[in-house]
Amino acid sequence: MTLRVLGPTGLSVHPVGLGCMGMSWGYDESRRDDEVSVAVIRQALDAGPVLLDTADAYGAGHNERLVGRALAGRREDAVVATKTGIVVDDLATRTLSRDGSPERIRRCADASLRRLGVDVIDLYYLHRVDPAVPLEESWGALAELVRAGKVRHLGLSEVTREQADRAHGIHPVAAVQSELSLWTREPLDAGSGISGWCAAHGAAFVPFAPLGRGFLTGRYSGPADFEAGDFRAGNPRFAQEVFEANLRITRTVQEVAARHGATAAQVAVAWTLAQGEHVVPIPGTKQPRYLADNLAAAGLRLTRQDLDELNAAPPAAGDRY
Repeated sequence: MTLRVLGPTGLSVHPVGLGCMGMSWGYDESRRDDEVSVAVIRQALDAGPVLLDTADAYGAGHNERLVGRALAGRREDAVVATKTGIVVDDLATRTLSRDGSPERIRRCADASLRRLGVDVIDLYYLHRVDPAVPLEESWGALAELVRAGKVRHLGLSEVTREQADRAHGIHPVAAVQSELSLWTREPLDAGSGISGWCAAHGAAFVPFAPLGRGFLTGRYSGPADFEAGDFRAGNPRFAQEVFEANLRITRTVQEVAARHGATAAQVAVAWTLAQGEHVVPIPGTKQPRYLADNLAAAGLRLTRQDLDELNAAPPAAGDRY
């Protein structure tokens, strides 16, 4: 297994990182178990150096505290990424808004450092661009944090090429995070896709939800599989009327997996890895066995035939949100 360099940071990481959001909110919250989650994060650190992805919005700080617990005594085994710019207005309903004001960015950075228990954040993302605040002001405040030694490198999440260009002109964009999977391929579009921008500018591209929020694993049979409050219960791509259509993508993944003696999850993650050496996916899980599956995807080499079949799978039915 060959490590990947995280854009211009010079930091080498395991090709597969760990998205920690689901440990705190969004998915199967009734089965949340902080002790198991800490163990899963430490299991990932054993495969390190590993990119750990969190945000101040995930559980209104809970997720950062969870990652901080797992990092105790293990800081050197992780590249720590967190985000700011999204405000949790109501934790119970997960009602969100955006605030990219410089004042809030500075406050949030200090709070994230405390919750994570670290002296410096390796990669700090603007979680979403705030339409009420010029991107240049938000990005300038983030650049100040780098100069202050609180942050090493900066990233953007869910942005256009034009927005990435504007930020990059002020301070280097080390990474861009966006959704990418076999049912969300827009970042690969020629000319407009953000993955191509990253490759051209020496930045890392960090796909979240490379498993299609679990859909591509083949574990689910319909929206009734999800408890009330689970994000997927109301997600358009999991709706009953499109579920069968979207299973066509999963069946293609399963066919390729069968040829390799691999799991569907491993094929889905390996497909994202095949999109370029600048790609470092961050599948999320709170189960030890699924983490082992995801990390092992780094050793799965898909053939040209595999990739052609996967790329020919139909696009997903239903909007992302």
